[in-house]
Amino acid sequence: MNAELSTDRLVKDMKNVVQDAEDLMKATAGEVTDKAKAARERLADALESTRVTCTRLEERAVAGAKAADRVVREHPYQSIGIAFGVGILIGVLVGKR
Repeated sequence: MNAELSTDRLVKDMKNVVQDAEDLMKATAGEVTDKAKAARERLADALESTRVTCTRLEERAVAGAKAADRVVREHPYQSIGIAFGVGILIGVLVGKR
């Protein structure tokens, strides 16, 4: 579950960065220097790459969640046993400190 939250946060942060960069590109649309044009083109390429990566991350997160759900539904007692065992192990390790 922690990995899922991290992935969700990463995707959200990436979307925010993309939106901020798009806003920056719109704000600098009046710039006509060659350097500004080159920078805008590189930024546009990077944004497209980021969008693709973000989409792939979302797809992988959804696929992982579906796979985990399917395994738990197919083997509910084993899943409960594993979760219980991991919980006890963590409790013992934390209790030793």
